[in-house]
Amino acid sequence: MNARIAPPATVALDPDLIVRSARSVIGLEASAIEALQPRIGPEFVEACRIILACKGRVVVSGMGKSGHVARKIAATLASTGTPAFFVHAAEAGHGDLGMITADDVILALSWSGEQPEMKTLITYAKRFRIALIAMTADGESTLSKAADVALTLPKAREACPHNLAPTTSSLMLLALGDALAIALLEGRGFTSVDFSVLHPGGKLGAMLKYIRDLMHTGDTVPLKPQGTRMSDALVEMSAKGFGCVGIVDGRGRISGIVTDGDLRRHMLRPDLMTALVDDVMTKQPKTISPDLLASEALEILNSSKITALIVTEAGKPVGIVHLHDILRAGVV
Repeated sequence: MNARIAPPATVALDPDLIVRSARSVIGLEASAIEALQPRIGPEFVEACRIILACKGRVVVSGMGKSGHVARKIAATLASTGTPAFFVHAAEAGHGDLGMITADDVILALSWSGEQPEMKTLITYAKRFRIALIAMTADGESTLSKAADVALTLPKAREACPHNLAPTTSSLMLLALGDALAIALLEGRGFTSVDFSVLHPGGKLGAMLKYIRDLMHTGDTVPLKPQGTRMSDALVEMSAKGFGCVGIVDGRGRISGIVTDGDLRRHMLRPDLMTALVDDVMTKQPKTISPDLLASEALEILNSSKITALIVTEAGKPVGIVHLHDILRAGVV
């Protein structure tokens, strides 16, 4: 018969103690991250050079908490232009070594650098001349000495009061992995357009939509030529429902825009209905390209305190986008 474990007694929490504990953890970990700065040097540059020259993928591996961090680093690398995937260090010795080719680079994470499972990866890397990059806190460890490049981290106390649970060490590995991913991103010249190809879903996907995917086109665009009477421009503005009407010159190029704001500024004018749009419109209005990202268009709308933008190519209107179109697409 199994003995039943008694439930723990109710503990009265000390709010001050909880706050001090949390702040202590953040302080310790922040100091440890700062201590990484001097470690970014020639070895880091060499690691980037090896990865940028890689014809295959970056195989990120680790055990325990380092394995969890390794999985996240692999995902970050892959999403920022460096093809990568995770291989569990223990599973590698049971067939997963077959995932690794001679064109790949192995990025091995081990705080101690002495985990027995890492020796399988080291042996395989040496046998097939696969580049090996180590992330470890011990520059004299087996992993460091076997690696082509060793990125060593300063030894730091864990945030755990017993100095046992991997906390500070995991965060340092993660920060170094992020630094590597972003350095590679910039080294490749990876742009927001490239980013959009790899992030079509979710909020990021919405942020990376193009204006051409959201804009209204054809007869839905409110347009009138210069010389139009304001009464006719108002009919166009009301019919199309964007709160504005674009004004084009004799060559079909945008020369101005009449908005609700323009109407308010001229509402006391007795001849407003018979006046020409040329005398009321805002000249040289803000326009955007259909190839602009929706997130960038949202920034223009917010900073300019307007609700719609005419979309142009070579100065000629090809569409219009409203703030609501962008918000409906999930861009916030």
